[in-house]
Amino acid sequence: MAEKNQNQYHPPESNGYQRNDQESLHAMEDEEAKRKKRMKWTIGIIAFVIFQVVQALFFVLVIMKFKSPKFRIGDLAVQTLTVGTQASPSFNMSFVAPIRVKNTNWGPFKYDASTVYFTYGGVQVGEAIIPKSKANFKSTKKIDVSVTLSSSNLPSNINSNLGSELSSEIITLTSQGELKGKITVMFMFKKKKISQMNCTMEINTTSKAVQSLLCK
Repeated sequence: MAEKNQNQYHPPESNGYQRNDQESLHAMEDEEAKRKKRMKWTIGIIAFVIFQVVQALFFVLVIMKFKSPKFRIGDLAVQTLTVGTQASPSFNMSFVAPIRVKNTNWGPFKYDASTVYFTYGGVQVGEAIIPKSKANFKSTKKIDVSVTLSSSNLPSNINSNLGSELSSEIITLTSQGELKGKITVMFMFKKKKISQMNCTMEINTTSKAVQSLLCK
């Protein structure tokens, strides 16, 4: 009987190697999944930070870069023009002055009323009144003003120079003015700016047209 029990089949004892291998494999897979998740979060955070930096740079370097709007006069069409002679020089002229305020900023430019002065030889011969208004952001404000010029108040020394010009069929005029205003960006950021006009034009007395126009 004892011999029978000794010869009875016993299954081999299972060791823990296979189970441990499976657990290690699962642990490695979990760790890899966690690593990939951390990598995704890291990439997302870096991309977000880069996006914020780019936005901040764009805001500082572009949006918040305030520039003085350009204050200019365009090519005008002379409506009436009468001139004297070289011996008795004079002129009377009327035209519509195309005044332009070009605002390249990211906010509107609100400016006060102003005056553009037209001079000959440094002496005022006429003016144009610019009403209070505003130039919207990234746009050009167009102002057409009727102007009448007369040389009646020119002193004798300037008149002699006018006589020489009339013999060449040219009248050289200068327009000067100043716009004072404020640029507002995003309803919060404000900056005072002054725009200057300094233009020189040559009027051909025969064709009654602007022969040249230069603005600084």
